[in-house]
Parts: sequence; structure tokens; C-alpha cells
Amino acid sequence: MEPDNGTRISEFVLLGLSEEPDLQPLLFGLFLSMYLITVLGNLLIILAVSSDSHLHTPMYFFLVNLSFVDICFTSTTVPKMLVNIQTQSKVITYGGCITQMYFFLLFAGLDNFLLTVMAYDRFVAICHPLQYTVIMHPRLCGWFVLLSWTISVLNSLLQSLMTLKLSFCADLEIPHFFCELNQMIQLACSDTFINNIVISFVAVLVGGGPLAGILYSYSKIVSSIRAMSSAQGKYKAFSTCASHLSVVSLFYCTLLGVYLSSPATHNPHSSATASILYTVVTPMLNPFIYSLRNKDIKGALKRSFGMTV
Repeated sequence: MEPDNGTRISEFVLLGLSEEPDLQPLLFGLFLSMYLITVLGNLLIILAVSSDSHLHTPMYFFLVNLSFVDICFTSTTVPKMLVNIQTQSKVITYGGCITQMYFFLLFAGLDNFLLTVMAYDRFVAICHPLQYTVIMHPRLCGWFVLLSWTISVLNSLLQSLMTLKLSFCADLEIPHFFCELNQMIQLACSDTFINNIVISFVAVLVGGGPLAGILYSYSKIVSSIRAMSSAQGKYKAFSTCASHLSVVSLFYCTLLGVYLSSPATHNPHSSATASILYTVVTPMLNPFIYSLRNKDIKGALKRSFGMTV
């Protein structure tokens, strides 16, 4: 693939998290460990839900999809970073960079939409428990996931095609450990006004819309819990959505912290470091958050492996 200009661009340079040679083995070991934990943890969630018919419910259906997306999300960035550290090469091809950016946007968008759908699922379960099975029927759950994929694919395709039309000059160093969209646009020497407008519009529509839906769902959930007379009922209702609320808080707080930081204090290296929280740490912690206090998941794993979990 080539950019639409007279200059042939064949590769970019990913500067990574640090250029200190002494830190490279530490970074390699750290990120390899986190990646393996992420993949193994999320695969265990998928195995537990798939192998236990009692967990074939809407909540766990969405959780399996989230676990799959988290594996793909982390696999988009971390393996390439590990290869770069191991080979001591920071080069990524132009086509590879665009491809990485496409899949990163795709799975980030899916994470966003799946968390929103899971919030709606908890809203229906707590606020309309008697109608839960009628509302959250399998066909609707399937449509939710299909719609999430469709919007995410269209968004990432749009952003990638618009980036392909940009012209790039001599400075091809990306101060990040992956091909991040904003960093790519900042390297362009052609007009990026339309790109910035589209990014802002999509951020409000694709990012702000789901976040507003999550906040609305939880405002209704809190109102319903407060209206309950039984303390035990309140605890049970809250415990069913505590894990999801923890994941939502971790994902959105880190994401918003990176992209809404003040331009005056914005530092590319700090932004790259902070991005680790939502690109690597959050997908790694999700299986622990959803399983540590979840007797159903632990029971399914126990039956699968024949051991105490």
C-alpha cells in the first residue's frame, strides 16, 4: 500500500516506551507475562462459560464475547512490540501500520459497545427482573453483538481509508508502541482538517453515545437498588453488577485520561505509557474481576479441570 502522494513511504518507526537498552529485557519480560496472563485468563472464561450449560445466559454470552475481543485487542499491539524489543528493530511497514491501526480501532470499538450492552443487560435484570427472559431473548442478544461488530468495522474502515489518503514527509517516527491514529495524523504533512473533524464526530457518536447509555443504565440501577427495602436484596442486586462496573470504570477512566488530557501538559511519552492501562492492563484484569467473586465461573472451572478454583 502507498499513500496518495508523490513520495513513496514504505515504513514507520515505533519509538516504543523507552530507548534505554538496559530496560529492554525488563520490558520484554513484563509485557510477555501480561500478554500470556491476558490470553490464558480470557480463554479460561470462554472455556468455563462454553462448558457449563448453566452459564448459557445473556450476561455470560456477552462476557464470552468481551473475553474474545480482549484477546484480539491485546494481540493487535503487544506481539509486535515484543518482536521489536527482541529483534532490536523499531520498524513497521506502512501496510503493517495501517493494518494494526485498523484492528486496534475495531477491537477498541467492540470493547466499548460490548460494555454498553452488558450495562443494558444489568439494567434489565435489576430494574425489570420479571421481564428479563422476555426482553433479553437470544435473538436480541445476537443482534446486539452483530450491531456492535457492524458499527466497529465501519468506523475502523472509515478512519483507515482516510489515513491512507494522507501524505507523509521525512519525519516518520511514531512516539508510541503501536500505530495510534492521532499520532499518525500528527505526522502527516498534508491537510488533516477533515480527519480531525471526523475523529471528533466519531468520538462523540461512537464514544460518547455508549458512555451516556452506560451512565443512564447505572442511574436507573442505583435508583432501583435504593428503592429496595431488604438489605440482602440491595447487596444481591449490587453484587450482580459490581464486576461490570469495575471494568467500565477502569476502561473509561484510563481512556478518557489519555485522550482528554490538557494539550498544554500533553507529552507523547506519557500518553504512550498511560495507554498501557487500557490496551494491556484492563484486558488482563478483566478475567480476575469477573471470576474472583463469581461462584458460577469458579464452579464451572472446577468442574472443567476437576480441581478447586
